[in-house]
Amino acid sequence: MKRKVYIETSVASYLTARPSRDLVAAANQELTYEWWTYHRGRYELYVSDVVLREAARGDAEAAARRLSELRDIDVLAIDVEALTLSRIFLQRKLLPPAAVEDALHVAIATVEGMDFLLTWNCRHIANGEIFGQLAGICQEFGYVAPILCTPQQLMGD
Repeated sequence: MKRKVYIETSVASYLTARPSRDLVAAANQELTYEWWTYHRGRYELYVSDVVLREAARGDAEAAARRLSELRDIDVLAIDVEALTLSRIFLQRKLLPPAAVEDALHVAIATVEGMDFLLTWNCRHIANGEIFGQLAGICQEFGYVAPILCTPQQLMGD
């Protein structure tokens, strides 16, 4: 049985963006391309309505490229449980008030039983300083938090 991966919007953005002049961003783009090309087949992939909304924003051509890459991936709905859990993350100040969508990504992936949440958002999502607290809240409400990681961290052998 394949493990389940929630693909957060930043992964699609790095995958489809024009090559960056910034060395770190360019390396992350290359790692994303490598994961998408050679490793994603090992997993069941999921996105959410939140991902699709975020991916559709901005420059029309860039949005079309992002949405094209995400088109065949199963879409998870936002349900009451995920909304409730995301509000708790925000109420307990694990994420800033403006990070509503980031809280939703983590909550949806958690409620839907994802094994991993794949992201390049290391400020609010794949952040080692807050992961333990997020996982604790998830456990408090009867859930197991997914592993929050970047494509580089999910390359395997």
